[in-house]
Amino acid sequence: MIIKPEARLISRCLCGETAAWDELFNCHYVSTCSFVFQLGLNFTREDAEEVSQEVFLNVVRNLKSFRGNCQFQTWLFRIALNNARDYRQRKMALKRGGGREPISLHWIHPETGLTWDIASNAPEPDVALVNAERLFLLGQALDGLESSYRELLELRYFAGLSYEAISKILDLNTKTVGSRLNACLTKLKVNLDKLVARQSSQKSRDLLEI
Repeated sequence: MIIKPEARLISRCLCGETAAWDELFNCHYVSTCSFVFQLGLNFTREDAEEVSQEVFLNVVRNLKSFRGNCQFQTWLFRIALNNARDYRQRKMALKRGGGREPISLHWIHPETGLTWDIASNAPEPDVALVNAERLFLLGQALDGLESSYRELLELRYFAGLSYEAISKILDLNTKTVGSRLNACLTKLKVNLDKLVARQSSQKSRDLLEI
């Protein structure tokens, strides 16, 4: 029987070889960070790195449960998907609870009297506002979906995975992935249309009150 290099590497990890763990980490850390970063609308690079570190801690704890019935990266991305979802829920809960006190861009140093001097390549304020509103509405529309629907959309359109890769991660056949994605997009459009209509109605009321 021919033992594949990755299977040999995993076997070395299970035997406790430190060098093997380092090699496994180096082989998969960057791709895991990229995968996690593209999953969430509001994930920063720091968020992706924090989630990825959690992922590899889980790999260390649970590698013995990997049976080799799929590619190691597929198994790894399943863990990453779950950890990213948990992290986002914690982040949203922290935001609802107030979280950390933000630092004002108009902050003045009490001793020197100096202020922040931040150069920006951002678009004009009106363009940035429109883009922010669209992104906010899309995020709300996504959050209004069932977790299984949101998961599919994130894997396909944010992580950029193929139908085949998604089918392996979620244990679905590719035809099911395609049909469910169509259903997800339909539900997303319904949610988005409702939010846009509600926002337009609110803006009209605000104008009448001026």
